[in-house]
Amino acid sequence: MSIRMKALTWVSFLTLLSTTAFAAIDTIGINWGTMTSHPLPPPIVVKLLSANSISKVKLFDADEWTVSALAGAPIQVMLAIPNDQLRHIGSKSSHAKEWVKQNVTGNLARGVDVHLVAVGNEPFLKSYNGSFVDDTFPALRNIQSALDDAGIGDKIKATVPMNADVYSSPSDDPVPSAGDFRSDINGLMKDIVRFLRDNDAPFLVNIYPFISLYQSSSFPVEFAFFDGGAPALIDGHLQYTNVFDANYDTLVWALRKAGVPDMPIIVGEVGWPTDGDRNANTAMAKRFYDGFLRKMAKGIGTPLRPGKMEVYLFGLVDEDMKSVLPGNFERHWGIFTYDGRPKFVLDLDGDGRDELPAAAAGVQYLPAQWCVFQIAERVNYACSNADCTPLSFGSSCAGMGLKGNLSYAFNIYFQTMDQDVRACDFDGMAKITGQNASHGGCLFPVQIISGGGWKPSVAGMRAAAAMAAVALAAMVPF
Repeated sequence: MSIRMKALTWVSFLTLLSTTAFAAIDTIGINWGTMTSHPLPPPIVVKLLSANSISKVKLFDADEWTVSALAGAPIQVMLAIPNDQLRHIGSKSSHAKEWVKQNVTGNLARGVDVHLVAVGNEPFLKSYNGSFVDDTFPALRNIQSALDDAGIGDKIKATVPMNADVYSSPSDDPVPSAGDFRSDINGLMKDIVRFLRDNDAPFLVNIYPFISLYQSSSFPVEFAFFDGGAPALIDGHLQYTNVFDANYDTLVWALRKAGVPDMPIIVGEVGWPTDGDRNANTAMAKRFYDGFLRKMAKGIGTPLRPGKMEVYLFGLVDEDMKSVLPGNFERHWGIFTYDGRPKFVLDLDGDGRDELPAAAAGVQYLPAQWCVFQIAERVNYACSNADCTPLSFGSSCAGMGLKGNLSYAFNIYFQTMDQDVRACDFDGMAKITGQNASHGGCLFPVQIISGGGWKPSVAGMRAAAAMAAVALAAMVPF
């Protein structure tokens, strides 16, 4: 049997094992990010969502190629305006009206179930150094006004996805009840949440227990999960046994202090990565999701906000073109691999039974060939324009030695470049082979055939080759 046939048979086997997912938890949606070199065709993604009974999806833009595939699907859609468009949208009401006409009313007319509009994405992150502070609120006001003028503002609301760093508790009193909005944006946040209240719009927040663990070596590991083991955090008469609940209720307190105690909250992103860090792996991701999904299925909420909550898991598939400035794990948040295969079994409906999500059907691949190390006297070329994060310390492909590291780097670059033969040269150090180079837990991928995304160029290949020695030396531990 050929290697390609083996791969296809394995995908078919996964599909046969799969079952319908998320059916019992109707308040759960998922984030569909598209920052990939070879994005899955949107019709395939929509079928993947439907096969897993996912009825809500959050996007990061309003790209026609993506959104058009959702026409007629029984899936609620959250469209988004990227941060780099906030100044344009906020500068004139006519710009917002045109955006709403093209992306909201236009998509409603063709059967897309638009539910919310996300204005920006975490625009007040400290790392942005205030770049979007002056643009976000004007854009929010203009979009909501445009929705109202279009006669749909009573059903479709505008909100702003916020990172959890917009609020905090003081270091000398780290309990939820001490929480408030960040001092440098406190007044602005109060203006925004009161505007949301006046328009019956929800507060959208992204909460990542993994980040708490990643950023502090002293953070108690057990407190990132939902199965106990960590000492409880005591806040008055309330006890917190996990960081998600504590973080969420810190926001509740901040909203109370802003004068909007009953504002509805949607968790826009929550999840666990599976590679790129010693704590990012499938075992820990499964542990997190199992506990979180059981919590969602029970509808127990948090100590301050008991009851069901609306959440969007992050994310659907891995994205190999995301920035790794926050960490190498950024490209590995998917519950599914880049080609739509489930990474691990899950307690998908929170009833204690592990099931395998349905895999993407109809995915087409480039030819079953790999670019691998052939002979060399020195390290050269590869990772500047491709995703080498699985080679980092503690990740799935770490510890393969010089030959394995070079082969991985060469192949991921070759695949990213659509298997162009010129991308498997490296001054004679590499060759194309039909033998699958994957081994152990390290996957050497063959990219999918995609009609969108980033396209390689000869100039890009030459530039990558010139930069590769520096990039590889910085990223790959030999």
